[in-house]
Amino acid sequence: MKIILAKSAGFCFGVKRAVDYAYSKEGRENIYTYGPIIHNKEVTGDLDKKGIHVTENLDEVKEGEIIIRSHGVPPDVYEAIEKRGLKYTDCTCPFVKKIHNIVRDNYNKGKDIIIVGNKTHPEIIGINGWCKNTAIIINSIEEAESTVLNSDRKYALVVQTTFQTEVFENIIKCLKNKSENIEIFRTICSATGDRQREAVEIAKKADQMIVLGDKNSSNTRKLYEISKKYCKNVYLCERICDLELQNLKKNGTMGITAGASTPSVIIKEAVNAMSEIENKSFEEMLNDSLVTLRTGQIVKGTVISVSDAGEVSVNLGYKSDGIIARSEFSDDETVNPADVVKPGDEIEVFVVRVNDGDGNVQLSKKKVDADKNYVAIEEAFNNKTTVKGKVTEQVKGGLIAMVNGARVFVPSSQISNRYVEDLSAFIGNEYEFEVLEFDKSKRRIVVGRKNLVQKEIDAKKAEVFASIKVGDRIQGKVSRIVEFGAFVDLGGVDGLIHISEMSWGRVKKVTDVLSVGDDVTVTVLDVNPEKGKISLSLKDLNADPWKDAATKYAVGNVVTGKVVRMVPFGAFVELEEGVDGLVHISQIAYKHVEKPEDELTIGQEISAKVTELDLDAKKISLSIKETLERPSKAEKSTDEE
Repeated sequence: MKIILAKSAGFCFGVKRAVDYAYSKEGRENIYTYGPIIHNKEVTGDLDKKGIHVTENLDEVKEGEIIIRSHGVPPDVYEAIEKRGLKYTDCTCPFVKKIHNIVRDNYNKGKDIIIVGNKTHPEIIGINGWCKNTAIIINSIEEAESTVLNSDRKYALVVQTTFQTEVFENIIKCLKNKSENIEIFRTICSATGDRQREAVEIAKKADQMIVLGDKNSSNTRKLYEISKKYCKNVYLCERICDLELQNLKKNGTMGITAGASTPSVIIKEAVNAMSEIENKSFEEMLNDSLVTLRTGQIVKGTVISVSDAGEVSVNLGYKSDGIIARSEFSDDETVNPADVVKPGDEIEVFVVRVNDGDGNVQLSKKKVDADKNYVAIEEAFNNKTTVKGKVTEQVKGGLIAMVNGARVFVPSSQISNRYVEDLSAFIGNEYEFEVLEFDKSKRRIVVGRKNLVQKEIDAKKAEVFASIKVGDRIQGKVSRIVEFGAFVDLGGVDGLIHISEMSWGRVKKVTDVLSVGDDVTVTVLDVNPEKGKISLSLKDLNADPWKDAATKYAVGNVVTGKVVRMVPFGAFVELEEGVDGLVHISQIAYKHVEKPEDELTIGQEISAKVTELDLDAKKISLSIKETLERPSKAEKSTDEE
């Protein structure tokens, strides 16, 4: 049997990010996902066992953290969470978040919204919420043909990220015949398109095909429907064990693909099962339990018991039970076997000796683990996938991490995307790594996370730039202070508050206003994704002192202020915080004045008449002398002498 596995099968970026975050909360209390994090019962069931529960009703949650699923939610869900004072983390897929922004912006411009997709799908429910649930929702060419559009209205059309590309294009053609005023946003995720195209290519070549994934998953069902068009024998199953393997054809070509919510472990399980069918008959597979043990063999068994001393008894289907000594259970001496296995668990073991002298089979679990660990790491190296490891110690030139029980080296240049002086901060933490070097003969494995860190940063930047717009008021934390301003972390991207935007008044030093680590609320002044720059303001726009300047500082008004700065051509007077006026040297007194300092001092309170007001340039011209009594000719003559 020839097996063709789709390269694009399994978790997409958005799903993996959401699932990884949910798993990172294992061991915490009061962690909930709003609805299933993804459409896969295997994953959601495993998360539930680890304490990450699903909730559809926020009234049930009194405290803790809500994880917003990858499908996204309507804005009223965010409002409800905030109203209850709950913490939340938004794991909405960036591609879905982009659709939310498109719908919100076009709805605010007065356009009617059209969504192509399944109206009962969580993604569509979430998108519709951003236009106050007013969208026209179309899921098929038949629904498109029966849809009535108003020629006087303008429309914006978006599509579910996992929608079938071919059907979407036909729907567009139909709608274009009904209205010329439709702006089309092609929001099918690129990964979805790749997965569907690859399914077509494989289905055309395959004699039979398996589509793996949860039956409630929209993108999985679409893969099944696409495959059925080109292959007669297509099977949709959540796990390979759901199929009656003996009914599959042993010869020919088997295609395997999987939806975006299908974990890699289920895909690997299916490939292994197909490989076994290729090499064995089904009858032979059923007879595998009738084993004859020999030294050096790796076999499966069921845990019978775990003693207080850490000795594990295993049923091998043999005349004698097997025993795993504590020293043969794990390379990590701190591991307690009772914390890892329990009666009824199935495990793989290495047969050290068939008869240890007492009639028992001597087994080793750590030998199997060691081989598996190296195989898993080698597969990750060859397939360019990541592995998870825990940093355990610092050594010359870098760090040591344990990956699948194997000791690996992390060069200091590969622990981050920037230079790190103190490597000790990484010890004890778990990370995803790329396998950079793998030499099994020398037992040399080198891993790194430099590229992964950069990808995470790029993804966070893309998410931030997709979600913010000019005028937004957002939260951030001061990450760095420079002479000309302060940088604020907005959740993966830094924005700059220029010193001139820190207060309506005069700011001499940034540190007079802000410190590193301060939480701030800022206004977005400018967003430039091409240059990766965001300009921010700390000013309260509602407190703009120039708002009422036209009335308060109308030409002819006499105002009071304090001299704050001298220049050769005059003196600047602070009329209120954020509003200065200039008294030109010729307007200080009726007599000739050589220098402003001859008549005025810093901090002096003065009265002056407004002689000119330029609101656009925010400039006010003042005259002190026009508030004074004009001197007589005799006094003027004396002054000139």
